[in-house]
Amino acid sequence: MEIAASHSSVMKYLAKPWLYWPLLFISAALVPFTFAPYYHYWLLPVLLAVLLILQSVRPQWRIRTAYLWALTAYTSLLYWIDIALHDIAGLAQIWAWPLTLILPAYLAIYPAVVFWLLGKFRLSGTICHAVILPLLWCLAEFVRERALTGFGWGIWGYSQIADSALAGFAPVGGIFLVTLVTVASGAWLAELVLAKSRRAKIGCGVALTGVWLLGAILLQFHFTQPDGTHARIALAQGNIPQSLKWDEQSLQPTLQRYLEQIASTHADIVILPETAIPVMRQDMPAAQLDEFTQLARSHGSALAAGIPQYTADGNNYQNAVINFTAAPEATGLPFYAKNHLVPFGEYIPFPALLGWLYSKMDMPLVGFSGGGIGQMPLQLANQRIAFNICYEDGFGDELIATAKQASLLANVSNMAWYGKSHAMQQQLQQSQARALETGRYMVRATNTGMTAIINPKGKVVAQLKPDTASVLEGEISGYKGSTPYMRLGSSWPLALISLFLLLILGIYGHYRH
Repeated sequence: MEIAASHSSVMKYLAKPWLYWPLLFISAALVPFTFAPYYHYWLLPVLLAVLLILQSVRPQWRIRTAYLWALTAYTSLLYWIDIALHDIAGLAQIWAWPLTLILPAYLAIYPAVVFWLLGKFRLSGTICHAVILPLLWCLAEFVRERALTGFGWGIWGYSQIADSALAGFAPVGGIFLVTLVTVASGAWLAELVLAKSRRAKIGCGVALTGVWLLGAILLQFHFTQPDGTHARIALAQGNIPQSLKWDEQSLQPTLQRYLEQIASTHADIVILPETAIPVMRQDMPAAQLDEFTQLARSHGSALAAGIPQYTADGNNYQNAVINFTAAPEATGLPFYAKNHLVPFGEYIPFPALLGWLYSKMDMPLVGFSGGGIGQMPLQLANQRIAFNICYEDGFGDELIATAKQASLLANVSNMAWYGKSHAMQQQLQQSQARALETGRYMVRATNTGMTAIINPKGKVVAQLKPDTASVLEGEISGYKGSTPYMRLGSSWPLALISLFLLLILGIYGHYRH
C-alpha cells in the first residue's frame, strides 16, 4: 500500500506544469544523442518511456504532448537544414529559420496522429502501450517515408544501428522492424512504471528482455555468404568546398585533385564521390574524360565517378555514376542514375507555389530526372556494385532489387551542403543499416565525409577523417545470397501485417465494450 501511495504521489508531482513541460522538452532535446555520432542507442527507449509516462499523467494533453515532443526532437536532430539554406544557399536568416522548422513541424504530425489514433482503441492502457503503440508508430514511419516523395531521415530504428542488439532485426525485416522493437522497448519500459498489475509488469519485463536477447542472437546469424571474390577498394574524398564546387574557375583544380588521387593508388577499384566531376558529361572534352580512364587503367584500376549528364533525349539532366573503364555499350559507358531525388535540392516541388524562394538563394538549381528503380549493378573489376547516390541511402526498400544482383553496395555523396554538422554521421548510420539489411559490404566515397568501409554486420571497419582531402584504401569481400528482408522484397509485408493486427485489435476492443 505504501508503494502504491508513493507511486501515486510521484505521478501527481509529474503532472505539475512546472515539471511536466521541462521534462518533456529536455527528453526530446536529448534524442540526437541516441543517433550518430554519439550512438547512445540505449537512451531512445528511455526517452520514449518518459514521453509515455508524461502523457499518461496528463491524458487530455496526449496529442499536443506528442506533437511538441516530436517537434523538439526533430528540430534538434535536423538542425543542419539551416546550414544548407543559410550558409550554403545564401538564403537570408529571416527565411532560413522558419523554413528549417517546416520539415520538423511536418514530421511531428505523425507521432501526434499516432497518439490520436491510440485514444480510439477501447483496450487497457497496458495493451494500448505495449502492443498497439509500436504497431501504430511503425506504420506511421512507413507512411512518412513515402508520403510527399518521402523522408526517411530520423526514423527511430536508425538509433539502434549498429551497436544495439536490436540491430539484429534489420536483416530480418528492415529498418521498420527495428523501429517497431525500439518503440516497443520504450513502451515496455514505461509499463514497468505505469502498469497497475504485477502480471502486466512481469509480462513487459519478460518481453523487453526477450526481444533484446533475440536481437543479439539474430546478430550472430549469417544470412548471406562470401562469393569467394576479394578486391582492394580506393575511395576518394576530394574535400571541395560547396562554394567552389560549381565555380568555373575551380573546375581545373578540382579535376587535378581527383586525378592525383587516382594516381596515388593501385587499388582494383577506385570510386570518386557524387558529382566529383562538376560538369555535364557531354559538355566535357573527350580528351579530359579519357585522361581519367587511361590513368586508372595504367594503375590497374577500374574507375567509377560521380558526374551529371544529359538524358538520352538531351532535354533533361541526371545525377549519375559513370563506369569509366568499362567497355562502351550501344548507349555509351555504363552508368547508374540517381532515382530518388531530393526535393528543393534536385527539383522544385510545386514550382508555381514555391519557385519564388529560389530567387532569394545564391545558388543555381536545375531539375533532375530519376533513373528508375532496379537498375543493373555496375561491373568494376570482379565486383558487381549496386550504387546509390547520397539521399537514396535512406530508402532501403528501393535498393533491394539492385542489391539482389550485386556483390557489393556503394554510396557516393556530397555532404558539403551541411558543413561540419552531424548530417554526414547520420547518413553514415543509414549506410550501416543498408549493409545490415542486405548482408553485404557497403563502401562510401564522399566529398567531405563520411568516407568509409562498412562490413555486412554494419560495423565501420575503416574511415577517413572528415573535411580532409585523402583516399581511403581497404579490402572487401564480395557477397551473395539474400537476407530475409531482401526475400520479402520491401517493408510492405510488415506494414500490412501491422495494419491487419491493428484492425483486429480495434474490432476486438469495440465488441468487448
